[in-house]
Amino acid sequence: MSDGDSSDGESNVGQRFDRLPATASERVVAGRATRAEVLEYFEDRFEIPPETFDEYTFWEKGAGKIWIFSGESPSPAPVEAIGMTCLRTRQEHWKPTTDFVQRFGRQANACVIDIEREAARRFVCGEDQSLEWDGDWGYLIVAHEIAGEREPIGVGLYLHGELRSTVPKGRQREL
Repeated sequence: MSDGDSSDGESNVGQRFDRLPATASERVVAGRATRAEVLEYFEDRFEIPPETFDEYTFWEKGAGKIWIFSGESPSPAPVEAIGMTCLRTRQEHWKPTTDFVQRFGRQANACVIDIEREAARRFVCGEDQSLEWDGDWGYLIVAHEIAGEREPIGVGLYLHGELRSTVPKGRQREL
C-alpha cells in the first residue's frame, strides 16, 4: 500500500495538516502515526515524560512530517504551518528534528551524548567525527555544556563509532 492509500478511502493530503489520531483504533489513514505512538517513541527513546506534551497537539502534513503545536485548531487545518516540525516518521527509523531537540531536549534522560567544545564546534559545522559512546546507536540528542547547563544543540546519528551531524545545511555554522 502506498502512503495515503487506505482500505476505507481516507488518504493523506500532502498540503493539509491533519491532527494525529489518539490511538491506532482511531487511525483512518494508513501509515499515519498516532499521538500514543509519538509519545511512546519520545518516552522509550529519550525518556522524555509523556506529560511534557499534555498541552500540545500533534499534526501530520505530507507523508510522515509531524508537527507539534501548543494549542488547538480544527482538523484538517488549511494553513501553511502550525507550530514546529518535530519528527519524521514514515521511514525505517523515526528522526526528531533539530528544532524539537533544541526545544524539548533538556527533558531527555536517555540517548543524549554530551560532547566537548571542539567536538561541538565540528558538529555544528556539519562534520562527522569518530567518538566513543557506550549508549544506543541511532539518532541521539547531541548536547554541550554552556554556562554550566546541558544545552541540546542538535540531532546526531551514531553508528559504528562515528557521530554524524544532521544539522541542516542552512543552520550549520563555522565557530
